[in-house]
Amino acid sequence: MSYKRILLKLSGEALGGEKGVGLNESTMTVFAKEISEIAKNGVQVAIVIGGGNIFRGIAGTEKGFDRVRGDQMGMLATVINSIGLSVFIKEAGVDAEVYTATPMMPMAKYYMRDEVVDYLNRGGVAIIAGGTGNPYCTTDSAAALRACEIKADALLKGTKVDGVYDSDPMKNPSAKKYKELSFAKAIADDLHVMDQTAFTMCKENDMPIVVFNMNKRGELAKIVSGEPVGTIVSNK
Repeated sequence: MSYKRILLKLSGEALGGEKGVGLNESTMTVFAKEISEIAKNGVQVAIVIGGGNIFRGIAGTEKGFDRVRGDQMGMLATVINSIGLSVFIKEAGVDAEVYTATPMMPMAKYYMRDEVVDYLNRGGVAIIAGGTGNPYCTTDSAAALRACEIKADALLKGTKVDGVYDSDPMKNPSAKKYKELSFAKAIADDLHVMDQTAFTMCKENDMPIVVFNMNKRGELAKIVSGEPVGTIVSNK
């Protein structure tokens, strides 16, 4: 199945390259090229990025931060990542705009669903930052929410592995990869690809999730063209 409108979820660590910290220019250049190529071919692309390469709210609580303030700092980290990636996408020849869940003019536009959909229809890449704007909500949940709001064909989660496994393939060489997976099984088996809130939201709104290796060049283009890549999580 090919996709015409996608919500791409990237971790903040992915933008940090091998070390997963800060912003890695080479990695962002590659990601921007992959994204711009599918956009130039007519695929509508919205993006949600995490902030763990700069500050992860929930981890901050272990260091004494108040959870609400820590999550707010994490939301700001996602804005920094989003602005950074938007610059590289523009350099790759495609318009990109950052939208935020809380007002942040003039650094970014305030997120309004209809405005974002109109921007996608005009060929721009919409990067939606700031999570949901609320503490205690992960960027996975924000990605699921935005994917449903803009009526994406699928939520694509770019990771460091090539799909969903029954155990951590980095630790267990015998881990079994799923080509297809139901939401019910993903939730029942507590498979930590996305958090349970995100899984449940996608399940209830029939939003398929494709988990794939964003670091493997060309995978994104293959997915949107309908090639079997990674793991598809759906209600089927």
